[in-house]
Amino acid sequence: MIARTMRVAGGLLTLARTGLVVGLAVAALIYPMVALTGVGVKRGTDALSMPVGALRSSLPAQTSHVYAADGTTLLAQFYEEYRTYTTLDTISPNMQRAIVAAEDARFWEHHGVDFKGVARAFVANQKAGTVSQGASTLTMQYVRNVLRDSADTPAEVSEATEQTGARKLREMKLAIELEKHMGKPEILERYLNVAYFGHRAYGILAAAEVYFSKRPADLTVPEAALLAGLVQAPSSYDPAGSDAAPAVQRRDYVIDRMADLGYLDTAAAAAARATPIALRLSEPPNDCLPARPGWGFFCGMFRSWWSDQPGLGDSPNERLDRLRRGGYTVITSLDLRVQEIAQAQVLKRERTRSPYALGQVAIEPGTGLIRAMAVNRTYSLDRASNGPHSDPRQRKRLRGNYPNTVNPLLGGGDMAGYQAGSTFKMFTLLAALEQGLPLSTAIHSPRTFVSKYKTGRDSPARCGADSWCPSNASGSMTGRQTMWSGFGKSVNTFFVQLEQRVGAESAVRMAERLGLHWRTGIDKLQASPAKARTWGAFTLGVADTTPLEMAGAFATVAADGRHCEPIPVMSIRQADGAEAVDAKGVAVAAPRCEQVLSPDVARGAVDAARCVTGFKAATGDCGGGGTASRVYPTVRRPVAGKSGTTDDNRAAWFVGMTPGLTVAGFIADPDNPLHRVGPANAGKPREAVAETLRDALAGTAVRQFTPPSMTVAYGANAKPRAFKQRR
Repeated sequence: MIARTMRVAGGLLTLARTGLVVGLAVAALIYPMVALTGVGVKRGTDALSMPVGALRSSLPAQTSHVYAADGTTLLAQFYEEYRTYTTLDTISPNMQRAIVAAEDARFWEHHGVDFKGVARAFVANQKAGTVSQGASTLTMQYVRNVLRDSADTPAEVSEATEQTGARKLREMKLAIELEKHMGKPEILERYLNVAYFGHRAYGILAAAEVYFSKRPADLTVPEAALLAGLVQAPSSYDPAGSDAAPAVQRRDYVIDRMADLGYLDTAAAAAARATPIALRLSEPPNDCLPARPGWGFFCGMFRSWWSDQPGLGDSPNERLDRLRRGGYTVITSLDLRVQEIAQAQVLKRERTRSPYALGQVAIEPGTGLIRAMAVNRTYSLDRASNGPHSDPRQRKRLRGNYPNTVNPLLGGGDMAGYQAGSTFKMFTLLAALEQGLPLSTAIHSPRTFVSKYKTGRDSPARCGADSWCPSNASGSMTGRQTMWSGFGKSVNTFFVQLEQRVGAESAVRMAERLGLHWRTGIDKLQASPAKARTWGAFTLGVADTTPLEMAGAFATVAADGRHCEPIPVMSIRQADGAEAVDAKGVAVAAPRCEQVLSPDVARGAVDAARCVTGFKAATGDCGGGGTASRVYPTVRRPVAGKSGTTDDNRAAWFVGMTPGLTVAGFIADPDNPLHRVGPANAGKPREAVAETLRDALAGTAVRQFTPPSMTVAYGANAKPRAFKQRR
């Protein structure tokens, strides 16, 4: 072992360029360190073979920044270590000089290892009988940080930072090799970006922001000296602690060292020492908390979406780890103006401390871009002041999830959602049109209908225990209805019979094509191939869904049958500026669109949905007022949609669509689905959606819907007819 030790020491002596005396001092330092490490020597010297290229290419973990669609408004940042890499030309010369003065005065002279410093530290440590001085250069410290950050296991982290001779030898060797391939300015830049300054600030850009709320280019001499002094022991010299005296003493020491090295003249040094510490501390937010009002639920949905993208990693955990370490720049789809409008319309109608959640999601047809997500809740983990739980069975042990919650109430998470009532009639309508049934298809619709899904056949007999008997909301709906009038007035018995003609499974599969997923056990069972054909109640909206899914589905119809997966991003760039792509080279942020319906079928559905809003159909007779006939007078431009309520008014919905924007709104109690919203609240989603569409589209060009063909309207043998387009 002694022979091996002397060979290692001899190699370092050969590399030393400072003379025999220093070399002997180095040998005197290295020999006892290495001899004491025993078996650790082999482990340490084996690590000397680490490729220098890995040190050169290694970049520290960086903060990912997430912006609104304007590309400048910061929505959130994600980090494991709060750090943003910055180049040397953006760092004040004051900071560059201060860190050299504080940590490595001979940085510009040595070649990775300061052998004079090693000798000096050895003598001082021998006199003190302990480690009173270190001898690590900036290059060696940089090597140590890279070895630590690139470690894959706790053992490797320990090996990279343990106080042993083997570790010191490894750092020395790698530092010398590194300086053969990397210039001093680059090493200084790398060091200033990996150093830890305390208060969760990694790197100089974060430190300047956290302590002084400024950019590193603007650091003054006393500010730079303060930050440089922190690197040695951030907690001991914390200027924001209860006793700032150690921080002042350390800062003044750095200022004196800057003067000794000729970086400052006597007067400048004195002025810097006389300057009181003036902190402007900032706490960098992390993840989606704390969120700005109204933005948190979009941020939570974005994070969930990111974790589901195969192009960003092999598993959800790996993808989120990359988000927190990869330094991505993400431009989201969130339109701040539309978001503000949507949020205002929600809060105008339902207070935040209400157990009922009133929310809406806005999506751009043809792209799937999510433009707004608004709900009358505060995105927060603090439930201490929340109201009582609305489920009496839970009230004694749980608080309600209002006004504070991080539950994904609008979609994009693991919540099943809410029953959406008659909005599901859209899927039956589309299935019928696709199978060739025209909009003019007429069906006699009684007040109550005995469905064959229970009895196996239609029957005029009275409703019994062995049959399913849906009814209409009003006796005035009884009579002959078409798809225009049946959809506009939401005639249940018309759509149950229409669903029987096309097959319930066709309606279920149509919903899936337009982006719906089944999250509850009962919905998954009912949607299975074995059960879907008998799911007669599907058309009445008994399955759970989310506003995000329903906005995406109706946006497909508004976009002439082009389904675009709802997406919260417009651009994802890596730390090097390159666009993030998947294994096939496709941009992860690219729209995911597919033509799932013929344009003519989609246009037919829009024509029927115009009857709902009072806009009236382009090709047929709506047969009277629709269930949301005040929407068109409010929006004052072409608009279609569908309202929906569930049994006993437990939830209420409205989805409105224009060629440029689709908005899905709902009201329900997420804590207790049995808690009825009641007739008084049922109109709130309709009103909120209508006014959101009106205000969000104000100032934009009015776009028309394209009417369907006469074949879709009246069948294959239809004769040409002329209809005046409603504007």
